[in-house]
Amino acid sequence: MDSEKYINIEAPGGTGGPGGHSGSGSGGIGGNGQGTQFHVSVDGTSHWNINSASETIFSPTVKIQQQKICPLPVPSFTGRQETLQEIHQYFGQAQGTRLVFILHGLGGSGKSQLAFKFVQEAQFNKRFSDVFFIDATSDETAETDLKLLAPTANDTPEAALSWLAGNHNEWLIVFDNADDVGLDIAKFFPPCTFGSILITTRNPQLCIHGVDSPVSNMALDDASKLLLKLAGRKAVEDNKEELATAIVKELHCFALAVSQAGGYINARGDLKSYLALYKSSYDKLLQRNDIQGQSQYNKAVYATWNLSYNKLSSEGKLLLQIFSCLHHQGIGTEIFEKASLSELQMDDNDFQVQVNQVLAQLGGSNQTWDALVFNEIVGELQAYSLIEQNLQDQSFSVHPLIQQWNKHTTEQDRSFMQTCVLPIIAMSCYFNTEDFKHITTLLHHMTRLSPFFQQPLDLKISVWLAYIAEQQGRWSDSEILRSSVLEARTRLLGEDHPDTLLSMSNLARTYCDQGRWSCAEELEVKVLEASKRLLGKDHPATLCSMNNLASTYSNQGQWTDAEELQVTVLEASKRVLCEDHPDTLLRMSNLAVTYGDQGRWSDAEELEVKVLEARKRLLGDDHPATLRSMDNLASTYSDQGRWSDAEELRVKVLEASKRLLGEEHPDTLLSMNNLASTYSNQGQWTDAEELQVTVLEARKRILGEEHPRTLLSMSNLARTYSDQGQSTYAAELEVKVLEARKRLLGEEHPDTLCSMNNLASTYGNQGRWSDAEELQVTALEARKRLLGEEHPDTLLSMGNLARTYSDQGRWTYAEELEVKVLEASKRLLGEDHPATLRSMGNLASTYSDQGRWTYAEELEVKVLEASKRLLGEEHPDTLCSMNNLASTYGNQGRWSDAEELEVKVLEARKRLLGDDHPATLRSMNNLASTYGDQGRWSDAEEVKVLEASKRLLGEEHPDTLLSMSNLASTYSDQGRWSDAEGLQVKVLEASKRLLGEEHPDTLLSMSNLAST
Repeated sequence: MDSEKYINIEAPGGTGGPGGHSGSGSGGIGGNGQGTQFHVSVDGTSHWNINSASETIFSPTVKIQQQKICPLPVPSFTGRQETLQEIHQYFGQAQGTRLVFILHGLGGSGKSQLAFKFVQEAQFNKRFSDVFFIDATSDETAETDLKLLAPTANDTPEAALSWLAGNHNEWLIVFDNADDVGLDIAKFFPPCTFGSILITTRNPQLCIHGVDSPVSNMALDDASKLLLKLAGRKAVEDNKEELATAIVKELHCFALAVSQAGGYINARGDLKSYLALYKSSYDKLLQRNDIQGQSQYNKAVYATWNLSYNKLSSEGKLLLQIFSCLHHQGIGTEIFEKASLSELQMDDNDFQVQVNQVLAQLGGSNQTWDALVFNEIVGELQAYSLIEQNLQDQSFSVHPLIQQWNKHTTEQDRSFMQTCVLPIIAMSCYFNTEDFKHITTLLHHMTRLSPFFQQPLDLKISVWLAYIAEQQGRWSDSEILRSSVLEARTRLLGEDHPDTLLSMSNLARTYCDQGRWSCAEELEVKVLEASKRLLGKDHPATLCSMNNLASTYSNQGQWTDAEELQVTVLEASKRVLCEDHPDTLLRMSNLAVTYGDQGRWSDAEELEVKVLEARKRLLGDDHPATLRSMDNLASTYSDQGRWSDAEELRVKVLEASKRLLGEEHPDTLLSMNNLASTYSNQGQWTDAEELQVTVLEARKRILGEEHPRTLLSMSNLARTYSDQGQSTYAAELEVKVLEARKRLLGEEHPDTLCSMNNLASTYGNQGRWSDAEELQVTALEARKRLLGEEHPDTLLSMGNLARTYSDQGRWTYAEELEVKVLEASKRLLGEDHPATLRSMGNLASTYSDQGRWTYAEELEVKVLEASKRLLGEEHPDTLCSMNNLASTYGNQGRWSDAEELEVKVLEARKRLLGDDHPATLRSMNNLASTYGDQGRWSDAEEVKVLEASKRLLGEEHPDTLLSMSNLASTYSDQGRWSDAEGLQVKVLEASKRLLGEEHPDTLLSMSNLAST
């Protein structure tokens, strides 16, 4: 439980920054000039609540996953020629209109095989340029397969459908197994009027979407031929055709039943004896009351299944029983292999013996694995056509009808799930707790098994199932399991038993994952008090509990309380364990994080340097703990604006992580994410995007589309799009993240509220201030209720809403909120805390908006002086404060004072960031504007911002359009109206296209052009 706060730049939320006048991002974009007047772009670190890290929507990238290939029909496919001809004729029509064909019928009638046969023939005839296969069993499976079609890294269903709509080749989509009556299949159709779609379904209501053909029992002759094919060499009787006809008549010529009968005959019987065996099985079946409501086709399937089942070995029956408990697809051999190699010992010895006996029957014994034994059992099930193997990933599947009947007839009960299936799943992860790919493959199986989590289970199994659920981001399941463990251990062992306290601590961790910090705090306080009383203040377990509680305090913004505990823990560790003990270094690192949260970056740096040097000396440069320390120090350098130093460390960390841990280890992905953040800080957004795309792709593949870390990566990429002025792409991603978090975490989870704030920020950039306000009010009210009026996140939400009020010209409302934020920050954090200085800068910005420049100047001077004293003359926040004060001087007509500050900022940024950094270009633009205000138009024109912006940011980046507008204003002041008009027309056209006709910047551009 005692885990190092490896400072993830991607931690949800995060502190905002000082908001400058019209500022956003690490520098902000001002409005375009009104008439011939200049508007200065004033810097301001973002005051929005934003995550930092990854994803791509428009840039092509190499796709690691491949789309699903339509399966081939079984070699024994027989008949259905009339229906095949009907499908060929329908899709043979001239292209140009959408063609939809629906094959509908009972489960097991052969719909899928018929579709596969058509595709095979159509591909042989080169009828379609592309064939795309979609498993439509559920919304989830359909969305997963559609994502694989997207040609870009933004592999969402919508992106895939949009791509298909723009692909005018003759493509075919096969939607297989669209049986769920709640499935809206039409939402998965590409938004176009062309293309071919083939659907297989048990739901006749889908026939409204196109031309349909019912698939029922096979023709008598075809069914006989199929049976003889499958029976193979066992069909030796002289009257085999007559016998086959008699058998298939009994089976109602139902495809699945005929296939199972053929498999049985080939494996164990002959045509002559099978008919009598089947009739006996069927008669016994009819004597059961629970079978009376089944269709004649299902009865035939179950009767043939029963014959095959009775011939299975005990091992075969056991494995089929387990398969029937799991999700019907994606059943991997590694589940059983890893469980057999596991050393997990259950609390209940009887359960342990039963599970070991089961695994021994399947090939696992005494932590060994015999693949030959398992393959022999699997081969037996395949021989009777009871399971199929997916040759693409070597996993197995069982037909849902067979699965359903197996569960029914073998009278599976909860005890089998509790004593066999759930332990095997848990044990398969105990073998290697960091095998995230394996944990991901268990997702559908965990969903299937989750109803059993509330039943009494072996406590060790519950503990490990909770771990799997936690790793999959299924925190409600984790909570159910951990709550049951805590309740049981409290009852059996008492409140103060070490195992009970450990369970309490683990449940607190789940509460933290859910953002329920007050619940976590309550448990952690109990654990700490018990540890102190029973073990003593300096016992390692007590120190660990203290550290966990400190972390929860930090999450609630109670940094003073966190610091107090962490200092106590650190001092005790030094005294009891020594300075260089791993736990001491870990606690030193955690205290450094808290110092960073308080804006005490020098103190944080001092501790982090000590930790890094000690770990290098004790563990070596390439040890994972050393690399984490290096990244933590890099994070502090970033906070100090020392981005080149941060980049140098993070490049080293990433290279070492790739070499030692692999390209897709969680720590490697985290390092990649953090380096991307450093690139963003330096305005290297293309480099940042490239890394973020890689992280997102890997997390989607390893963790799943909706794992919390995957959603975080998506949110971070949205931030990069926003930095690049691509607010439409940013909004698209942020909407997806917000919807997913609402559904998975709840409306008021901290991550959900963070997403709400991020989307509001993007809406603000688009001029959609009422939409932004609505989200921000919701987030603020929730944070007040959940965290309290003065939690840092609540104050951040209040500041964000104030900025939106300011953008709407509702400055009185903005001022009221900003005064509250500033007063609270002063009282809680101190006059000189970075968050307090940011609040002061935001209030100054509102004063400027109101034309109260004297008040604005007074605050901005204070901010600048404090920044110089605390951060240094050339820290990014100091330069930002200097720029904001220069803007206020300009508003007062004190252009020489403004120029003096702007020259300092520009020179510092050129020296520190380079001539081409976006912040440098903004400084250049501001200085040019001040020259224009002084009538020094030739000097203004000489500051060549526009060309650099075009080259580095692109023709239509907001900063480029601002530079273009300002240069147009300079031309206008010089009487060069034709030149001015040409630029203003470009700005207006771009604004219309990118922002919309009624965005404030578009209207301003229109006004500027009119005045020219």
